[in-house]
Amino acid sequence: MGLYEVKKEMDRKERALLVAVEIEGSGGWNAEEKAEELTSLALSAGVDVVECLACRRKKPSPELFVGSGKAGEIAERIEEREADAVIFSEDLTPSQQKNLEKALGVKVIDRTQLILDIFASRAFSSEGKVQVELAQLEYLLPRLSRMWLHLGKQAGGIGTKGPGEQQLEVDRRRVRERIAKLKRELKAVKGHRAGNRSKRDRFSTLTIAMVGYTNSGKSTLFNALTGGRVKARNQLFSTLDPTVRKWQLSNNQTVLLSDTVGFLHDLPHHLIESFKATLEEVVNADLLFHVIDASEKMMEKQIASVNSVLEELGAGDIPVVVVFNKIDKIGAPETTERLKKRCEAPAAAISALKRKGLEEIEDIVTRHLQKDMEDIELELPHKHYSIARLIREKGALKKERYTDKGLFISARVPRKIKFQIFKKLKDNA
Repeated sequence: MGLYEVKKEMDRKERALLVAVEIEGSGGWNAEEKAEELTSLALSAGVDVVECLACRRKKPSPELFVGSGKAGEIAERIEEREADAVIFSEDLTPSQQKNLEKALGVKVIDRTQLILDIFASRAFSSEGKVQVELAQLEYLLPRLSRMWLHLGKQAGGIGTKGPGEQQLEVDRRRVRERIAKLKRELKAVKGHRAGNRSKRDRFSTLTIAMVGYTNSGKSTLFNALTGGRVKARNQLFSTLDPTVRKWQLSNNQTVLLSDTVGFLHDLPHHLIESFKATLEEVVNADLLFHVIDASEKMMEKQIASVNSVLEELGAGDIPVVVVFNKIDKIGAPETTERLKKRCEAPAAAISALKRKGLEEIEDIVTRHLQKDMEDIELELPHKHYSIARLIREKGALKKERYTDKGLFISARVPRKIKFQIFKKLKDNA
């Protein structure tokens, strides 16, 4: 094979046959809905989807998950479609994966491995890479005998973006040692992030975390409100690393807004554990923006999935503002009003892409801030003019005038800012 043929083969997208399985009585998403999302995930991983099969089973087969008859049908489709791999919508046990690969003659990927592959291609920061590697290793540990076979061949494509070639020679003990080391690194990250939050909290008015199903438009909204440049693309999991920026309201108050990784239904537990250092931005927020794609036909189930993850994180009691995004795709104004009216929490209907309805979100945040505001009147000596800047930025200024002793200020400020001001004046008296 010449150089041209080798390069052509390397550039060729991997052809995958998808299998979406619905287990009867399990509730949740049906086979067609799983097929649609699995297709989106596969396309996000850069796969050429040749076909997607949907099937239903009373219970998984212990050997092949789908049973010998369906496995035979899948094998025929693989040959017809010239597929390189099969991707399942469900998680498979190591033995099921091994048996399926033997029966089908191609690589078999389950849902968790597909998600990890996407995460591996999206992680750019050192923290993100550590979190992804930890999740990958915990997934690989019970599958070492099967996975090393693929890694040893230096195969490309989905499911092979592993922790690196150095892992090919390690045994289970060394993998466990690596997992322990990564957990220590994430613990250090957690401490560093807590220190940063402590510094922010001392003089911040409000911390808002954006949550939502993946590809709901969180990053686009984040950029629209803060003027940030977080990568926003029409794809799943375009944002992995959390970003915190200041958002200045029209009344000159400043709040902190953080953009976080998107959620997914049945998000693997160990994946949530690996990303807890990142997701602590959610747990420690004063307010959540639950961003929802209002044009998505599976909106209701996506909302339920996000709420489920929030409960698992321990963030279920944090006040929420519901943000129905992408209303430009709906068209009918009465539909958006109906969506807002059904919510118990404050709700806004917007188009982050068109920058429509953003003032509605700001009004809700301003009203939320007013609940925690208190009046303050004080005369600041000249050496404490930095406090005046703090009041102007974090509060609502009512009156100020210069006097012989310094600066007289009358304003409304958040309760915790008022506490910090008087503490600083007392410490520097």
